[in-house]
Amino acid sequence: MYLKKISLFNYKNFSEASFDFDHKINCFVGKNGIGKTNVLDAIYHLSYGKSYFNPLAVQNIKHGEEFFVIDAEFEKNERTEQIVCSLKKGQKKILKRNGKNYDKFSDHIGFIPLVIISPADRDLIVEGSETRRKFMDSVISQLDAHYLQELIHYNKVISQRNALLKYFALNHVYDADTLSIYNEQLTGLGNSIFEKRKDFVAQFLPIFIAHHKAITGSEETVQLLYESHLSQKGFLSLLEESITKDRALQYTSVGIHKDDLVFQIDEHPIKKFGSQGQQKSFLIALKLAQFEFLKKQSGVKPILLFDDIFDKLDESRVSKIIEMVNSATFGQLFITDTHSDRTEAIVKSTHQSYKIFNL
Repeated sequence: MYLKKISLFNYKNFSEASFDFDHKINCFVGKNGIGKTNVLDAIYHLSYGKSYFNPLAVQNIKHGEEFFVIDAEFEKNERTEQIVCSLKKGQKKILKRNGKNYDKFSDHIGFIPLVIISPADRDLIVEGSETRRKFMDSVISQLDAHYLQELIHYNKVISQRNALLKYFALNHVYDADTLSIYNEQLTGLGNSIFEKRKDFVAQFLPIFIAHHKAITGSEETVQLLYESHLSQKGFLSLLEESITKDRALQYTSVGIHKDDLVFQIDEHPIKKFGSQGQQKSFLIALKLAQFEFLKKQSGVKPILLFDDIFDKLDESRVSKIIEMVNSATFGQLFITDTHSDRTEAIVKSTHQSYKIFNL
């Protein structure tokens, strides 16, 4: 599978731009702020139906314009697939495959397997548990449509239960029977999500450790620990035991929406004890493990977006990544960098076909 071409209209800083891509390596080079990352984000948009860098969809429309359109052609299973994502101010975002609208964006997730590696990944270390849960969920959802539907349903029921708790507080009432209906729904959905996350971490961890060792060549011990309330006790019991606290807080304080994926190096939190270089290596190993996991499970080589490659790694580690390109580990690769000569020297060393776009 690979991306053949893309056209952007009023997307971020582009009024209108089109690119025809090489099936192997594509490099965007130019000064900072010129729009290199925006092209990668447009490609990401076509896989996930949203921006990687800006969660507010309307802010991806070029300043002063009313809409954006991303139009692209992919080659998948020897078929041409046209994917179009568009948004007009004041209206819902539209995602189409071969001219047909998706009713639910979730139906599209997993159709274009894709992994992005970016300096913004540091949020996975420095931000709260929600960021790491989203990472787990995005990997599992690319492979398991049923999991994504369960997750959407779970979040809907949590919102309904929280609204009920607020209603109780506001009106000084309490209805245990209505609450128990939400508790039962959450228990069924939450148990299933918990088991799938647990299985994912068990399968993902050895792949991650192997990549970390390959990149760093060091003896550092890295670990991913899945933390969940459900590891200690059954979900229904947790919900029933926390009802006094939940009524006081007016929201649901226990459940899989509080899960975390703890990052450790030498048995210490990498956020506090990892150097900048150690954190970068940890994240690159995490994303390369994501790539390999998706490839192994789906049988398709995901598209790999590598934003600001030299910000993430020193030259020796970039060389190790390039060795993987040589060994046919990767399919189609997109790279951004500020130095054209440096980028060209590296991609030439792969002896693969490539294109360089000077922006």
